[in-house]
Amino acid sequence: MASDPLFTVLKLATEAESQAAMQLKSAQFEKQKRQGQLDALNNYRLDYMKQMKSQQGQSISANQYHQFHQFIKQVDSAITQQVTAVQDAEYQISYRQTHWLEKQQKRKAIEMLLANKAEKAQIAETKREQKMSDEFAMQQYIRQRLNK
Repeated sequence: MASDPLFTVLKLATEAESQAAMQLKSAQFEKQKRQGQLDALNNYRLDYMKQMKSQQGQSISANQYHQFHQFIKQVDSAITQQVTAVQDAEYQISYRQTHWLEKQQKRKAIEMLLANKAEKAQIAETKREQKMSDEFAMQQYIRQRLNK
């Protein structure tokens, strides 16, 4: 039974499942990294806004006010890009999870085939042994009847 081609298929399916699991972990790590960057950008924007609010009441030039707004626009643009990057990472996680589950199902199906095949082989072996035992008993019975 060890030379059954299904064992080779099982080995390949197990390797494919492991590879898919690693890809899923990688996608999850990437999402965490991107989310961390997004959080950092949001915190940076918040800190900058607080800093500007603390200067409220002080006179600032029109140029400084313009630079402030330009800078906030740039940070907002970076935040928007990072939100998109996080969404892409979430999509990748979803895709990788589906891919991993498919590979897992395939491996389990092959394992089930092998188990069914082994069970059928065991049943056939038991029947063969029972048949041999029955034949042996029948031959002994016939010999005993003939020897009397």
